[in-house]
Amino acid sequence: QVQLVESGVGLVQAGDSLRLSCAASGRTLSRYAMDWFRQAPGQEREFVAGIYWSGGGTAYTDSVKGRFTISRDSAENTVYLQMNSLNPEDTAVYYCAAGSRVYGAMNYWGKGTLVTVSS
Repeated sequence: QVQLVESGVGLVQAGDSLRLSCAASGRTLSRYAMDWFRQAPGQEREFVAGIYWSGGGTAYTDSVKGRFTISRDSAENTVYLQMNSLNPEDTAVYYCAAGSRVYGAMNYWGKGTLVTVSS
């Protein structure tokens, strides 16, 4: 089992920055990929960014490239999502997830954290 806890609930204005954290615990994390997904009101959940614990390779959806950065701190077992130049379209519940590969089927999910960007 892998437990994931997100933090970084935020109400920010357009143009602001916010960092989300995902604290992971449980089974050997080095074998997992860690992804961030988001779900806006009335929309399907979508992939945002992903990273491999081992090697640190990353991937991003096009709409956040150049604005968001995913990283991990192996010593702290924490994955971060640094979000810059936020806009109202980024408003969503953000979920941390763990699976065998980036942008693949996820086996474990956090409960999500709400990010609201006002115009």
